[in-house]
Amino acid sequence: MPRETLTHKLIRSHLAEGKMQAGEEIALKMDQALLQDATGTLAWLQFEQMGLEAVAIRQATQYVDHNILQTGFENADDHRFLRSACQRYGAIFSGPGNGISHWAHMEAYDIPGETMLGCDSHTPHAGACGMLAIGAGGFEVANVMAGGPYRVTMPQVVNVRLTGAFKPWVSAKDVILELLNRFDVKWGRDKVLEYSGPSLKELTVPSRGTIANMGTELGATASVFPSDALTKQFLTAQERPQDFHPLAADSDAEYDDTIEIDLGELQPLIACPSSPDNVKPVSEVAGTEVAQVAVGSSVNSSFRDLSVVAHALDGKRVASGLSVAVSPGSRQTLLLMLQTGLMTKLIQSGVRELEVACGPCIGMGFAPPTRGPSVRTFNRNFEGRSGTADDLVYLCSPETAAATALRGEITDPRELGTLPTLKEPTKYPVDRSGFEAPPKDGRTVPIIRGPNIQPLPVASPPRDTIEGEVLLRLGDDVS
Repeated sequence: MPRETLTHKLIRSHLAEGKMQAGEEIALKMDQALLQDATGTLAWLQFEQMGLEAVAIRQATQYVDHNILQTGFENADDHRFLRSACQRYGAIFSGPGNGISHWAHMEAYDIPGETMLGCDSHTPHAGACGMLAIGAGGFEVANVMAGGPYRVTMPQVVNVRLTGAFKPWVSAKDVILELLNRFDVKWGRDKVLEYSGPSLKELTVPSRGTIANMGTELGATASVFPSDALTKQFLTAQERPQDFHPLAADSDAEYDDTIEIDLGELQPLIACPSSPDNVKPVSEVAGTEVAQVAVGSSVNSSFRDLSVVAHALDGKRVASGLSVAVSPGSRQTLLLMLQTGLMTKLIQSGVRELEVACGPCIGMGFAPPTRGPSVRTFNRNFEGRSGTADDLVYLCSPETAAATALRGEITDPRELGTLPTLKEPTKYPVDRSGFEAPPKDGRTVPIIRGPNIQPLPVASPPRDTIEGEVLLRLGDDVS
């Protein structure tokens, strides 16, 4: 069918019910399910009550990347429960230290043309590889694992057309911050952002992941990039050339709206406390003294992201009194940083290396001091999310984070001079040993439960009408 967007093609090929008219409810068949440990335990308990012997979906993958400090028995018990549930019901298990779900999954399992539902709001990250990936609640993911479709409002499709070329020290994070600067955290509701234009060649798959990941902060249902030569290059470097399928919108595709971004007109941007859409040019807040700098999270923890920081800090020291840390997005990224000597450069410059995990992004360690401004390459800065109730968190690119780490105050990275040459690897140190496949028949595998994990009570079907006193009304920006 001509004049179709890539999003429409992906939806049409997975449509189970409904009409593809914006605003109508549709049901989509899902190829994959993604779970993480903060929400996965409840999802598996819900799946357990459905009475199936195994997941009824092509692939379900469980990651442990959130609650990994294990200061008590509860998190460790969750991890054992999740692993045993995967073995019992036929899912792949990725244990602590293997990677942040979105980066590790992009390396190993994202496949152009497929759909995925994840019980993590940044699941749309997989759109970087030409997937239609959506974040949802644990029950919705459990239902998909049981073979059911996912019901969602048929979205509008907005074309984000990219032209021009990045100037030095400007990168993918500034693209998504520019969109947040133009719009807000609710603008993308019931929309899919589909990227196109001659300047897609400026964005490698990891850089596309940065943009697709943080489309969530616009409220978007999903973000989608075409599967093109750069996708093929990335999958080949990951030893998965067979997973490549070229995908793109029709040349005469009709969109509900079109947004133009000239990459050459962008400058370094930063989201100020305490909302991702409170965006300003870095130059306007330059000179603000900071207490810490953090590089990582599911949006900016690729080899490219950590490399730009390592090169900028090479032979120098972070500012006196400043605490700086990096969190690699995957074990693969950590290995590559070690093999290239770039991790050594970071350590020699005074940077702390945190675990391969979400970490500070979800308030799991490295909390900022009281009223201490913290500059982070993360995706959210809602008040208190960092673990400090009165935090002052800024969101920026790795380039801006590196410049700030050197000066001890928010700094425009263009002041650092010549941008180091950065190249995407033609071959990654592929090691899938951190992914544990389930046995062929898991029916005899026992589920391991700690004292904090109990089967869910089975409730009777609800009445058609429920009346009662409203006890809690939630405000805006609840994540």
